[in-house]
Amino acid sequence: MIQTITSPAPVPETSGRRDRLSQGPDVLFCYGTLQFDAVLKALLGRIPEQAPAAAPGYRAAALADRLYPGLVVRALGGSASGVVLTDLSNQEWRILDAFEDERYDLREVALSTGARGWAYIWPGGDVLEEDWNAAEFETEHLSTYAARCARLAPGLAAGKPKGE
Repeated sequence: MIQTITSPAPVPETSGRRDRLSQGPDVLFCYGTLQFDAVLKALLGRIPEQAPAAAPGYRAAALADRLYPGLVVRALGGSASGVVLTDLSNQEWRILDAFEDERYDLREVALSTGARGWAYIWPGGDVLEEDWNAAEFETEHLSTYAARCARLAPGLAAGKPKGE
């Protein structure tokens, strides 16, 4: 069963966001830009412990006019590959949740390891037929993307919305 995190718990009014982290997610499955050490280091100031994993039944879909992917249900088998982050602090979860923002739903998914983890799921719209190309992103965009993340990090850590 896939579970969407929702909560009646209040969030500071300045954020305008619901508290998706109230159920205490522990393991984060990363299939897109967050699987790159440079992005994690830029956002969190460190590289969390990680292990390879996949999310069966999903794919990291290319999205129209975006450098990052969206995790969507795969129609015909297969799985999305990525990593799980296993030692995130509460503050780091808040930073990553603000970074992923309201465009994504945070849901629990089954992983190839037999465990369950949390993943940011793309709710729909702008999904292209092709899968996101991590190697192309790394070669063509990672450096500038990580620099952008470093510029956003202080505001995210202070609890401010990404503002994009």
